[in-house]
Amino acid sequence: MTDTELIADIKRDSRSAQELLVRRHYKLVYTFLYRLTGDKEMAMDLTQETFIKILNNISKYKPSSNFKSWLLTVASNLAKDYLKSKAHKESQNTYELFENDMRTEKSVSFIFEKNEKRKEIKMALEGLPDFQREAILLKYYNDMKISEIALITNASVPPVKSRLRQGLDKLKSYFQRGEIDERNSNG
Repeated sequence: MTDTELIADIKRDSRSAQELLVRRHYKLVYTFLYRLTGDKEMAMDLTQETFIKILNNISKYKPSSNFKSWLLTVASNLAKDYLKSKAHKESQNTYELFENDMRTEKSVSFIFEKNEKRKEIKMALEGLPDFQREAILLKYYNDMKISEIALITNASVPPVKSRLRQGLDKLKSYFQRGEIDERNSNG
């Protein structure tokens, strides 16, 4: 069954369609939220909140739009609310990033291909502003199109492109500095 068919069944009060839709997209939402919040427990809570909100507002979903984009928009908004909250500001949790290979642009592929650089990648991403980190995660981990990222982040396409470029430039610069430091310490 497609998502659209499941949603139609959910609108007719099908409990099994709800369960199937949640199971189908749970990992996507959880992984996205975990990478944004850096907290496994909070990501689980926000994932549950996301699906509760989606199921409670399923009548507002328009079949002409991409369900995955709508789902990640809701998750993103909940994460943003959490990241602005006092609870987040008091916590100092970190997150593991890029557990699987990511699809990357050729010009920055060196950043993402080295598994041994996970901690460096995590630190570099943590140093980015939230809006740049979110755009990079959506593009390179969730394989979203720029237009989908614009919908999810409630921005137009040009700022999304700018966020991606600036964020990638910062990451590239961070890693180039690290390689220079490593060469200097080994030489």
